[in-house]
Amino acid sequence: MLEKGRVLITGASGFVGKWTLIELLKAGYPVRGTVRSLAKAAQVRAAASAQAGEGVLARLELVETDLLDDAGWTEAMQGMDAVMHIAAAIRSDEPKDASLVVRPAVEGTARVLRFAHAAGIRRCILTSSIATVGYGHGHTTGRRVYTEEHFTDLGNMRWTWAYCVGKTTAERAAWEFARANGLRLTTIHPGAIIGPALDDDASISIGMVTGLFDGRTPALPSNGFSIVDVRDVAAMHVAALEDPAAAGQRYLATAEYVPFPQIAEILRQAYPDRNITARRVPDWIIKLMARFGGPTRQIINDIGNEKIFDGAKGEALMGRKYIPARQSIIDTAESAIRLGLVPGRT
Repeated sequence: MLEKGRVLITGASGFVGKWTLIELLKAGYPVRGTVRSLAKAAQVRAAASAQAGEGVLARLELVETDLLDDAGWTEAMQGMDAVMHIAAAIRSDEPKDASLVVRPAVEGTARVLRFAHAAGIRRCILTSSIATVGYGHGHTTGRRVYTEEHFTDLGNMRWTWAYCVGKTTAERAAWEFARANGLRLTTIHPGAIIGPALDDDASISIGMVTGLFDGRTPALPSNGFSIVDVRDVAAMHVAALEDPAAAGQRYLATAEYVPFPQIAEILRQAYPDRNITARRVPDWIIKLMARFGGPTRQIINDIGNEKIFDGAKGEALMGRKYIPARQSIIDTAESAIRLGLVPGRT
């Protein structure tokens, strides 16, 4: 077990990064976080002190690095005992230039592991995704359960999307690098991450909740998502760090499969005075739109089927039950309202 060694977190200003940083600080770890711009440092420190108290700031350091540039990484790794690579390029749309998402995933992961190895760091935790698990298996209809034993087959997918390509390619390369260089690697695979925003620099993923308030999601697709609360994702990262048996393992971080219309109904019941999206969009329209790219390319592989990701192994690692999806949805909405991320009552 790592005895409160120094931990480097990449993407410290991100949704998962901030919550994981907070969990590490609460547990007593000294933390160095990387950000693309130190202009975000004050916001990260404010979130940390609000959740864990001002005293933890003495154990928090923030440095500026870029996943696509070697500058600063040698210094960032100095004196660290473990690395959590959380940083990622996430977009709500499907870019015409896939490299905008794929390069940070593939080159960024390789860069972080290479500099960690050069610094003598042997313990690495990588934030992966269910996108690297449940795709390219010929599953187009019906219900199917996926576990950590499954690995996405990009060559067998009719519809790929940049995030899936980047994450899958990066994870495969990470495992190869770890085996070749003696790194003790763990990968965490969250589903759709929601939960309370800490500030107005919130994750794109909470848009699946907030978009139902403000019309950004004008109609509901039929498919569902394996939801997980960001607080559980953060807790799982810390649990993996503290459990020696987690090295060499993949862990799904997935609480419940919830259809999009059910998310809307939960919000409608909780906020009856608000105009929550109710209109449905037929599957055939999404399939047609996916031919032309755009956001539908990110969900087309989930239309007409149920991909159930068994999160039991991750739950056991965490040592407690997942936060229920309904609570996560409500907590997401309440934080968005409090922070002004959704419009006033309509």
